[in-house]
Amino acid sequence: MGCSHGKCCCVKSSSLDRDSRKTGFHHSHRKNILAQRVLKHVSVPSHNFVLEYTFLTLRGYYPDSLDKQNQDNFCIRTQIQGNPNIHFFGVFDGHGQFGSQCSNFVRDRLVEKLSNDPALVDDPVQAYDSAFLATNHELHTSDIDDSMSGTTGITVLVIGDTLYVANVGDSRAVLAVKDGDQIVAQDLSSDQTPFRRDEYERVKLCGARVLSVDQVEGLKDPSIQHWGNEESWDGDPPRLWLPNGMYPGTAFTRSLGDRLAETIGVVATPEVSIVRLTPNHLFFVVASDGIFEFLSSQTVVDMTAKFTDPRDACAAITEESYKLWLELVNRTDDITIIIVQIKGFSNSSTSGVESSEVNVGTAMRTRTGTSEISATTDIDVYRSVTSSFSDSQSCQHVASTRSPDTVVHSQSCQRSTESV
Repeated sequence: MGCSHGKCCCVKSSSLDRDSRKTGFHHSHRKNILAQRVLKHVSVPSHNFVLEYTFLTLRGYYPDSLDKQNQDNFCIRTQIQGNPNIHFFGVFDGHGQFGSQCSNFVRDRLVEKLSNDPALVDDPVQAYDSAFLATNHELHTSDIDDSMSGTTGITVLVIGDTLYVANVGDSRAVLAVKDGDQIVAQDLSSDQTPFRRDEYERVKLCGARVLSVDQVEGLKDPSIQHWGNEESWDGDPPRLWLPNGMYPGTAFTRSLGDRLAETIGVVATPEVSIVRLTPNHLFFVVASDGIFEFLSSQTVVDMTAKFTDPRDACAAITEESYKLWLELVNRTDDITIIIVQIKGFSNSSTSGVESSEVNVGTAMRTRTGTSEISATTDIDVYRSVTSSFSDSQSCQHVASTRSPDTVVHSQSCQRSTESV
């Protein structure tokens, strides 16, 4: 979800339009999908397992702007700081007039901030906080007009046998967990939107009006401050507005950029979750909300699990998402997905990063031999930990971090390269 001209402003498309767009998908976008069929792998020698990964990005269909640039970006960088046990996967979903420039800027800067942070191994949560906030500040002071443009960011940092997941916005990371004969989806991030009561209360304290488009236009009662949940939304979600303005209309409560929205509580402070891998963890998916708008986390996991080759899973999930967009609204969002399979994992470790350590301080920290892939193209099982608010805190960068396995409070409020 993006600005006020996003998904809520869409209307049902006619069957004729749907058929023609589906034909267009199969002719042009399928070629795009086939051209991106890349499968790579990287080892994590400290725990003797391999990450096998693939990715796919697809420009959306916008009937009023047929040549609109893909505003999604993604970045995969292996061997961060020259350490063979540290790898990074990120998806950035731009929005607004200069969304592609914002997501491109953040894609490049964020991973560099992490790579150059000497505290990354000793304190990944603090390194994440610093990297997001510093990148946001640099975006504000760059030549890019981010007053009403920005990007979300969902990233997974693998350090030995531990996943550190940092999220800003409404893209998502999901882990597949084997549970007996079933494979269960475990969300690694929680979408930061006004549907979440904690986020709703935080931005309200910062002066935001939280209203749907129909409410702000006077078509519905603005005093009704309940919109159900994201799964049952009717195409008109709650959005953030200035106290006396019909903008910016953001449907998320955290992002990078969006200087105007920052004045009403939109922050770049990430929520960070930590998960220790076990042999029951099969793969994880990192994707923009172009995937998750009409596909649940469990559906994405189920579809991925059907395929031996993750490239086939990427293609099937992308095509299904695109089809649902065309069936339900008059456009499609940009779509970006990374699938990472975890192969050969066991609970034993060898060297470099010990499995008993959450603070992986024994990892190597040399700065040679990095590898990067980047391309241009946005819980119920979670245990909620919400920061308390006071009048003096209300408009500060207050954040909570959440994880199914570990909860950490975020206190911060302040190579060889391959290109695709």
